[in-house]
Amino acid sequence: MTHTVPALFSPLPIREVVIRNRVMLSPMAQYRARDGSANDWHFTHLTRFATGGVGLVCFEATKVERRGLGTVGDLGLWKDEHIAPIRRITDFLRAHGAVSLIQLGHAGRKAGTMRPWDGFGPLDRSVSVEGEEHWEVIAPSPLPYLDGWPVPREMTLEDIGAVTASFVAAARRAERAGLDIVEIHGAHGYLIHEFLSPVSNARQDRYGGNLENRMRFALEVTAAVRAVWPAGKPLFFRVSAQDEGGWTLEDSVVLARELKAIGVDVIDCSSGGVGARYSSANAARQAPGFQVPFADRIRKEAGIMTAAVGLIVAPEQAEAIVRDGRADLVAIGREMLYNPSWAVHAAQALGVDPEFRNMPSEYGWWLDRRRKTGYPGAPAGDRTVR
Repeated sequence: MTHTVPALFSPLPIREVVIRNRVMLSPMAQYRARDGSANDWHFTHLTRFATGGVGLVCFEATKVERRGLGTVGDLGLWKDEHIAPIRRITDFLRAHGAVSLIQLGHAGRKAGTMRPWDGFGPLDRSVSVEGEEHWEVIAPSPLPYLDGWPVPREMTLEDIGAVTASFVAAARRAERAGLDIVEIHGAHGYLIHEFLSPVSNARQDRYGGNLENRMRFALEVTAAVRAVWPAGKPLFFRVSAQDEGGWTLEDSVVLARELKAIGVDVIDCSSGGVGARYSSANAARQAPGFQVPFADRIRKEAGIMTAAVGLIVAPEQAEAIVRDGRADLVAIGREMLYNPSWAVHAAQALGVDPEFRNMPSEYGWWLDRRRKTGYPGAPAGDRTVR
């Protein structure tokens, strides 16, 4: 008898990369780097998801220059010394069947913020950071993020060129670090999103005003990265599909079409963050899958693959999103922190891989042996000896 593989566990080929299933670890900042460098914490944090069956493991937002640091402890790829610690992680991920993605970004006017568990607000700029002076805050316009936050310096055309070049240099380092996919962070009120949204962009030149002008920086950065990123490797773009300041879902559809035309393969669909904390960082209660409609609409109207995020918790919920064509990938964050083997549990719930062969043998052998013994309290599906 032939069994249909659930959509969530069907492979996803993108260019020359094949992701073994549609389960994606969302980028989640850890604030544990020093001077931008990854360390044992990042290795432990990310590699456990590969051994737990995730198809696509995403590094957190990684800054392309020091003044792009949002928070103390952000990862960086602004110098060659950052490459080797990341390469150590990507080599492990590949060896255990997972595809790696790094999210490249720049904090813009949100630079210099406290770690979230230290409070929400700007750092005390009279105190040095890691023994160094604070980094400069730049943005499209001299408009602070919130009251009491630093007023950024409006970027000159030279600044725009320099930041674009920093994205390109970081993408080149990502290739040397063994990354399979680059994602450009254009969401959550950070620099690229600041150019997109009218609430943070009051420029009067070709980078401000109408939608075409406000999209220009995002498209220029993306095109420049695509030009140096290997043709066989995918490029993603994360967007806040709508925000509090006037950027709309309709705008995101237009942007997605333009991004597709210059070589973006997947739109990673989040929301908010330009005028308040983005959706997953605030205390407001949201419904499960509350951002899935963004991925669904962009996928259908822009004709591009999407990743859905936002309180996706249950295996059946994730399966329905992919099966019904609402998104091509399901990105899971906090639920994966709670359960690093979420993908294995989802596979069991959906009737996939009962022998645990998608886990390392060091784990799978033991779990399959337990299944065959029909241990007390095991799910019914685990009791059958095959």
